[in-house]
Amino acid sequence: MNTLWLIKLFLSHLLADFILQPQSWVKDRFSKHFFSPFLYLHGFTAGVLALFLIGFHYWTVALLIFITHTLIDGWKSYRPQTVSYFLIDQSLHLLIILICWFCTFYSLHDLSVWIHDSGNNTTLWFLITAYLFLSFPAGILVGQMTKKWSDQLPRSTGLAKAGKWIGILERILILTFILQDQYAAVGLLITAKGLLRFNEKDQQEEKTEYVLIGSLISFSIAVVTGILMKTIPG
Repeated sequence: MNTLWLIKLFLSHLLADFILQPQSWVKDRFSKHFFSPFLYLHGFTAGVLALFLIGFHYWTVALLIFITHTLIDGWKSYRPQTVSYFLIDQSLHLLIILICWFCTFYSLHDLSVWIHDSGNNTTLWFLITAYLFLSFPAGILVGQMTKKWSDQLPRSTGLAKAGKWIGILERILILTFILQDQYAAVGLLITAKGLLRFNEKDQQEEKTEYVLIGSLISFSIAVVTGILMKTIPG
């Protein structure tokens, strides 16, 4: 019941924020801020959807969703429309949903027990460490290992830092696939990247070799990390 309740509350947020909110409401909110009637209409929509999905018995939760959704979106209307503020906005909405869910079904004692169990869960901390390592630390490691070749290449005309984020995503996906025993998906990912990156016309041979060795190092780090996660007992 508690899991279904959480899913329904999250669904109501998705419907309100991304499906039932016209772009004209967003533009009006960013121009008039808290004086925009559509700001309150949007918050009311979020609250009503939550009320219908989780049940009228939880009207206090729906009221809280309405108030907090309106305040968060009103605050966001004063900020630039950037990815950072978008993520902050969505994180705040998600935090409110989780707080409502926790306060409805759990207590502070349950939270203390969960914190204690998580603090002593070796597998969980191993997993967090592995994913963290495969993000920026592994990217820096790949950069250092390929630096002598990258210095020989002309300045790239590609998107700024796109390669770094591609590497992070591919390593995270590879680790996830290995932990789920989806080795065919790992091969498909490597093949897909090879087709995209090495099928470019007029690409210099030196650049192709540099991308190849960088990709292989990145793949190897992710695969070795996944194997360690599978073999070292928790």
